[in-house]
Amino acid sequence: MPLSKLDQILKEQLAQLARNQPLKGHELVIAGMKPADGNFGPRFYIAGQGQKEFLRMNSNSYLGLSLHPRVIQSEEVTTKKFGTGPGAVRFISGTYQHHIDLEGKLAAFHHKEKSILFSSAYAAVIGVLVPLITQDTAVISDALNHNSIINAIQLARPAAKGIYKHQDLGDLEHQLQTHHQTTKRAIVITDGIFSMRGDHAPLKEITDLCRQYEACYREGIILAVDDSHGVGAIGKTGRGTEEYTDASVDILIGTLGKAIGVNGGYAVASAPIIDFMREKAPMYIYSNPITPSESAAALTSLEIIDSPEGITLLTKVRSLTSRFREGLQQGGFETISSDHPIVPLLIRDTETTSAMSTYLFKMGILATGLNFPVVPKGDEEIRFQISADHTEHDIDFTLEVLRKF
Repeated sequence: MPLSKLDQILKEQLAQLARNQPLKGHELVIAGMKPADGNFGPRFYIAGQGQKEFLRMNSNSYLGLSLHPRVIQSEEVTTKKFGTGPGAVRFISGTYQHHIDLEGKLAAFHHKEKSILFSSAYAAVIGVLVPLITQDTAVISDALNHNSIINAIQLARPAAKGIYKHQDLGDLEHQLQTHHQTTKRAIVITDGIFSMRGDHAPLKEITDLCRQYEACYREGIILAVDDSHGVGAIGKTGRGTEEYTDASVDILIGTLGKAIGVNGGYAVASAPIIDFMREKAPMYIYSNPITPSESAAALTSLEIIDSPEGITLLTKVRSLTSRFREGLQQGGFETISSDHPIVPLLIRDTETTSAMSTYLFKMGILATGLNFPVVPKGDEEIRFQISADHTEHDIDFTLEVLRKF
């Protein structure tokens, strides 16, 4: 069938989008990599930029494990033995021993009863939340939660939806007080680490509030946390925002694709919740799992994190993060106080943010410029992400470039 009418409509909508912000379809393509050498961390080559080297300050691989020789070897060995893909969804013939081992390791790592793997953290958020949101459920969500949480709530169509001001415990309490008369169950959902800012949810205080109002809801309150940016990047032993805030949540959703350095998502919770997910989460039931080799690589990453080497990597990324944040402050730049390796440079102006992004690229630094509507107006920023792959020289070089803007 001819699509001329639809094509024209979509072209007009794309043109409108382009007038308001850069289109996401214009992606930088990484065409090569130069390994770390001495005082220099890894450098990357971008398609169309010849042999110009770029320092990558916008990677989620906080511990550098995606380039760790043992992690790479685990994936290579398992690929040679089991092939490149699972070949089926899990309940048919796509479950491998590596999936079972990884789920067991994740549950133990987070001190939870069971774990379930998904193809991505985005799929995990939707896969977990939608089946738990009934026609008698109120969902109460932080105003700055990730897009995956927003979409999950929209898909589930809860009986009531409450959005509390970012990290505002008084507003959260008001929401808990408001919805118990008309709903049986409440789900409080928050990011652990907020991806645009690097600040963390006060999980201990949120947990206390949920316990305080638990009896008001006939089916109780579930506290769910997407800690994709927290696991492996914060906490004394890298166990994320739960560990950092000395809290224990009901459902923790995480990713294998950031600090763990591989691919995929997961959730950990009580045995009944995880067993229920295996029967009701469409993102799990009807979608292929991550590959056996990715599972093997993730297992190796978790072993590294949960070892003296992991503590060394965490210590290094914390030190580099402090060095960078303090350098920004000494240079008169505005940032947000946090221990997390996401370090936002607050510009608070769209044109200046775009100009700085262009300047950084010209100087060989990859950093993410965030403008409205990705962030609220007035919160425009350059988001830097520190990694254990970086060196002190890399940090100082970036700070010097910024001072010359």
